[in-house]
Order: sequence, then C-alpha cells, then structure tokens
Amino acid sequence: MDSYRGVRTALIVGAGVAGLTAAIALARREWQVEIAEVNPSKATSGWGLCLTGPALRALDELGLAETCLAEGYGVSVITHVDVEGEPAGEVRLPRLIGAQRPAMAGIARPVLHRILYAEAERRGVAVRHGLTVTAVDQQGELVRVQLSDGTDRQVALVAGADGIRSPARSLLGLETSLDYHGQMVWRALVPRPLWATGIHQFAGKADTVGLVPISGSQAYVFLTENGVEQSVLPDAELAPCLQQLLEDFPGRVAEIRPLVSVSESVVRRPVRTSFLEGAWNRGNGVVIGDAAHAPAPQMASGAALAIEDGLVLAQELGRHASVGAGLEAFAARRMPRCRTLVETSVAIADLEQAQRHHEAHRLVDACHRLMAEPA
Repeated sequence: MDSYRGVRTALIVGAGVAGLTAAIALARREWQVEIAEVNPSKATSGWGLCLTGPALRALDELGLAETCLAEGYGVSVITHVDVEGEPAGEVRLPRLIGAQRPAMAGIARPVLHRILYAEAERRGVAVRHGLTVTAVDQQGELVRVQLSDGTDRQVALVAGADGIRSPARSLLGLETSLDYHGQMVWRALVPRPLWATGIHQFAGKADTVGLVPISGSQAYVFLTENGVEQSVLPDAELAPCLQQLLEDFPGRVAEIRPLVSVSESVVRRPVRTSFLEGAWNRGNGVVIGDAAHAPAPQMASGAALAIEDGLVLAQELGRHASVGAGLEAFAARRMPRCRTLVETSVAIADLEQAQRHHEAHRLVDACHRLMAEPA
C-alpha cells in the first residue's frame, strides 16, 4: 500500500520516453499527472532505438511489453564481425521476461512514442503541447510552477524529463557537465535485409557499423565515426557522406550501403554523456532520464534507464511518507546503476577508438549481464 498520503499531483517536463513512462507509472498509482511538452506537435521524429532486457522488464510491469514486441522486432543475439568481414563472436543477451520471449526489441522511435502516449492518455494524463516551465518555487509541501503561457500550477511533484540539456534541471539549481567523446554517430532508416534477424556490428579499420532491425520491413544502420571534432553538415550531404564512410567495410556492409541512398532519414549526432553528481532533487523537484544520466549509445541502454526511472520513481514515492523522502530514496536506488552504465558506455567508446574491439565486445557482454540484475 502506498505510504504517501498528500495531494497526489505531478507536473512532468517533457513527453519523451522518461516523461511518458513516469506519467504512466504515477497515474497507475492514482496520481493526477500533467505533462508540459515544449514541442507543439503530438508527433515525434527519429529513427529507431533498442529496448534492452531491462527496458522490456519494466514495460512488462506496466503492461506494455507485448505491444512493443508486436510493433517492433525481437532479437536475442548481437553478432560481431571483424575488419575482414569474418564472424568474431556473439553476445547472447539475457532473456528477462521469459525464455520464450526475445531478449531485446528494436523499435521505431515514433512507434514507441505512440504506444507510451496512448497509454498515458488512457490513464488520464494530460499532455500540454507548446508549453514549458519557466520558474519553480518550493512552497511548503507543494511546488509552485510557472509555465510559459503565463499560468501556474501548485503540485506535489515536479519531474524534469527534458533531456541532456534539461532547462528544468537548471531551474531546480542542479548543474552538470556535458562531455564529448570524439565520436559522431550516424543513423539511417533502411529496408531490413532478410539476413538481419538480430543485431550485427561490424568493426572497421577506423569506424564501427551496426544494423538493428526495428520491424519486419525496417532496420536502422548506424556508423560510429571515430576521432573527429563536433561539426554540422548540410542535410543534403548526409546520405552521400554516410555512403562514402561505408565504402571501407567489406562483406554485408556492402549490401547495406546502397540502401542508404534511398533513406528518408539520415542523421549525424555527437556522442555526449553526462552524469549528475550529488543530489538529483531539490525539495519536491527531481530530474530523471537523460536530464540526470545520459550514456553513450554503445550499450543501447539509454531508453532502458529512462523507462526504469519512471517505474522506480513511482515505486519509491509509494513507499515513503513524503515526496522528498521518496525522491531521495529514488536517487539512492538509481545512482549506482546509472553511473555504472554511463561509465561503461564511455569505456566502450574509448576501446572502439583504440581499435580494441575484442575487449569492447567482452565489456558489452559483461554490462548486459550486470544490467540484467533487478533495477
């Protein structure tokens, strides 16, 4: 039975993976939840992401794993390929939601957003678009929040789930650094080759390429460009440049390369990480997801941490007599796990740049097994 007996009202900043999951988890415990999302549109863009075992486990507790598996593409093996195009071993991922269900799922980001958004609405969550928070003021047991439309709210909980550059984090007086790791990651949506029934990762002489199926018909290809400064390229140059970078890879990457030319979505982003040291909350305000801990993409676990955050936040608030105590317990429970994931993802990025691929593969395997432990 929930311990917290006060006014159960929450304002969440950001309708991304962390924000929507937290809203669902809180609404399941009879909280009245409102989300302020700065994007004026209900739709979201993006290519694809991985729902690792911990993500599926948390989604299963929320009753959403089967829907995600049905609309995504289940995988259980990562196949590594060396610089000569020859197999270099496999990582068999832990199956956390049953031996007959996949260990992981690739899914299109807009599809996951639609699933989470629909469940939030079904649970009575109000999502306000084109709106963000401009000021936060703790007033006794409530928080007064000023919004960008000139209105204000008094709520028991404010959760900043607005990404690595979180304005909500700054409003709460919580600061952290963003670290760049000498890598730019390219991603492109492509038709799924018939042989792509799991995740494939290809080591190159300079860079790394991977392919992740996200549905029966689609996959996304990623390329990690090593040893480069942060830069921005014109959109018209993205697909041709990615094709050129793929030229250095033999074998099956040669089959992927022509698919990029017809991709409607090619993006290039810097590999940045952050980890918020010290407190994650001020009074009844807290940060979750990338606003608190943003890993490098090498472990494909950013979404998993965000989804776990939402679930654990609701659990800890239900176990404590005050919101402040629940938030402190949430942070104490999440910090070690999230720190390990962020630090491991950075170590893998470093190994990739040093061309120490076999060591990186072993570290990926070990970290997936560690993350299989309860959240």
